[in-house]
Amino acid sequence: MSRWIKFFIVIALGLAAGLVYGWVINPVEYTNTTPVTLRADYRSDYVLMVAEVFHADQNVDQAARRLGILGSEPPAKIAAQSLDYARQANFPASDLALLQSLTAALQTWQPASGGALP
Repeated sequence: MSRWIKFFIVIALGLAAGLVYGWVINPVEYTNTTPVTLRADYRSDYVLMVAEVFHADQNVDQAARRLGILGSEPPAKIAAQSLDYARQANFPASDLALLQSLTAALQTWQPASGGALP
């Protein structure tokens, strides 16, 4: 019986040592990550900042470019997802209005063609 007790004590000590090493001594540090890895709340905050700038300058091309760093999805979809999150998280009505305005503008936006000028 003492053999089993020693076994479980060694397992518990190994687990404790691994947790201490991983959480205290050498924790993971994320550096130079892309905005694609942001959590939904931070993504929505970023989209809200883009919506505030869009409200000021009404430049839908620039807004779409700014949202492009959040992934390969269309900017209208990124804005719509952020609007949905903002509704669920009870953002203020003024913020929801900004996000709705940006989403509506992006849904009708057509990117400029990348072709050469004649």
